[in-house]
Amino acid sequence: MANESANDTARNIGPVILLGPPGAGKGTQAKQIADRYEVPQIATGDLLRDHVGRGTELGLEAAAIMARGELVPDELMYGIVATRLREANCQRGYVLDGFPRTAAQAGWLDAFLEKEVFEKKSEKSQKCPPVVIQLLVDYTELLLRLTGRRSCPTCGRLYNIHFQPPLVDELCDVDESKLVIRNDDREEVISGRLAAYETETKPVADYYRAQRRLVAVNADRPMEDVTAEIFGVIDSHCKDSHCQGGC
Repeated sequence: MANESANDTARNIGPVILLGPPGAGKGTQAKQIADRYEVPQIATGDLLRDHVGRGTELGLEAAAIMARGELVPDELMYGIVATRLREANCQRGYVLDGFPRTAAQAGWLDAFLEKEVFEKKSEKSQKCPPVVIQLLVDYTELLLRLTGRRSCPTCGRLYNIHFQPPLVDELCDVDESKLVIRNDDREEVISGRLAAYETETKPVADYYRAQRRLVAVNADRPMEDVTAEIFGVIDSHCKDSHCQGGC
């Protein structure tokens, strides 16, 4: 087991892209992958907040755009993502959480990897093509996961009234504070988020499916089962791709 763990943290796994609607468990699975293979989990929202907080040139530009109530354009996000992917701890691979969100972003990422990774001769950089994993969850299950979420405003503990309810209805097990529903978890908001996913993000899956690079995983199962299948997909992808530099 120790040797297996050491192999996991030494190999080049390349970029791992997780796709799926809100509530599919992308963030949870991204953390599992990052922990097992010791690669960074890269969330574009975190990157944007970091640049804004540090007052970088890109961050200042993004802050000005957001202050006007506008969406940060792709061209600016490309610069932020590219800066992060060039950092040393991304050489063996990384997990992308929340990117790409559109087919245009997926095309940009392919072009970036071709230029920055595959055309370079450095043996230190990972040469694995991206493995793209789509988490599939039934629509009704998604609604239960999202509308059932409750959180404690005092300690931050999370619950789900359908799957992980508190011991006492609507009260936190730890400090007995009354649980709250985030605005994002209200049914009318969730319906809009899922509709937006179908419109904007589903084409990303179609993009990778057309390239025969998409692997679908049934996420309507216990988290541990989903994680185990994802690990198997990554390991098989690494071997099948004959990745350079340690696979």
